Amino acid sequence: MNKNDLVAAVADSAGLSKADAAKAVDGVLEAITGQLKSGDEVRIVGFGTFSVSKRAASTGRNPQTGAEIQIPASNQPKFKPGKALKDAVN
Repeated sequence: MNKNDLVAAVADSAGLSKADAAKAVDGVLEAITGQLKSGDEVRIVGFGTFSVSKRAASTGRNPQTGAEIQIPASNQPKFKPGKALKDAVN
């Protein structure tokens, strides 16, 4: 499923036009992104938790040349599914 499919599913489920559903989906994604940028986690009960994990700097290797390269520290988004989501999938 891509974003257009999600918008269509939300429109059908909520009885909205596709334009209104697109605004709703965009609003939810922007809200989650904004909270993660500020370092907060987003917990949606029954669905899961979005959080930010800090990845330390490390040394890697270029597979073509074998030369060592420095990989900088970064923040990585993480998602941990909730019990209801796990149960629905299984």
